[in-house]
Amino acid sequence: MSKVTVISTSLRAGSNTQRLAESLVLGAREAGHEVELISLKGKKIAYCMGCLACQQRGECVIRDDAPAITQSVLGSDAVVFVTPIYYYEMSGQMKTLIDRMNSLYPSDYRFRRVYLLSAAAEDEPGTDSRAVSGLQGWVDCFEKAELAGTLFCGGLGGPNEAAESKAALDAAYEFGKSIE
Repeated sequence: MSKVTVISTSLRAGSNTQRLAESLVLGAREAGHEVELISLKGKKIAYCMGCLACQQRGECVIRDDAPAITQSVLGSDAVVFVTPIYYYEMSGQMKTLIDRMNSLYPSDYRFRRVYLLSAAAEDEPGTDSRAVSGLQGWVDCFEKAELAGTLFCGGLGGPNEAAESKAALDAAYEFGKSIE
């Protein structure tokens, strides 16, 4: 059994990505994983100051919710980021969080597999490519880790649309079951 941390990065009420994350968690649990779902909604996460103190201390000097999330990621076998696609890119909350997880770089991190589940109103091929590329850039900094899989669910624009999309919920569930 692997420990999987799922980070839902939308702040919107009725978030499609939150609903997809919940479906993914069900699939991952059915596959036998221990899963922690973290929503960034209601969390306080400041911008990275670029001070690099975390490289010496092993933790960020800013006292908000990011260090606790980072600790969860540190002890996970797999990490799943779930993000809405805004202007063909990951959410700002996700980018801010991954910047703040810089303390993981010199650590003895456990995770080996990173996944991305994204959703957008747009449903064209490549809609998620910049988000995938941005996350790949973060993963590339961790030589023992790999971007192990991505799932894009397009055509979900308004709040709660994912709850009405059996195809999207089923795809997220199966994606969760496929996590290694």
